[in-house]
Amino acid sequence: MDSVAVTTNGAEGTGTVAAILARYLGPGDVVLLKGGLATGKTTFVKAVAAAMGSRSVVTSPTFMLAQFYPTEHSTILHIDAYRLSGIHEYRDLGLDDYLDDSVTLAEWGEKIAQDFPCHLMVEFQCDPGAPDVRVLAFTSDCPRWASVINAMQTGLMDEAKLG
Repeated sequence: MDSVAVTTNGAEGTGTVAAILARYLGPGDVVLLKGGLATGKTTFVKAVAAAMGSRSVVTSPTFMLAQFYPTEHSTILHIDAYRLSGIHEYRDLGLDDYLDDSVTLAEWGEKIAQDFPCHLMVEFQCDPGAPDVRVLAFTSDCPRWASVINAMQTGLMDEAKLG
């Protein structure tokens, strides 16, 4: 399994990491976001969308379940699986037709992971002693993501040198 973890400080730090990932995303990619309430998942999606050139207002699709955001080169499909009771409810949404042409970002993605054998998982963890600090762990078993995880690690090191 390929993985990299990074510690961020505040929404700006999370946004920087998301923007680095956005450089490597294209149609057909699936990124599943895992973490508790208020850990930064929607902030991450906002930053990916902005980095990909979307001018849309990105909000959590908790009640809509899915939203689309046009970008300069593709579309982002933003899913929130929080309210779904299981994989069957996700399948009932009929989003399969959009997956090949979209960059899919799914909050609470662990609930629907079984339908995406080649996904990148981003897990958000908070530090109770430091409310603005997040640890973002990027993992995947799929060969498609090995070079991305490696490139992100390099990009994060370069970004740290600039900051």
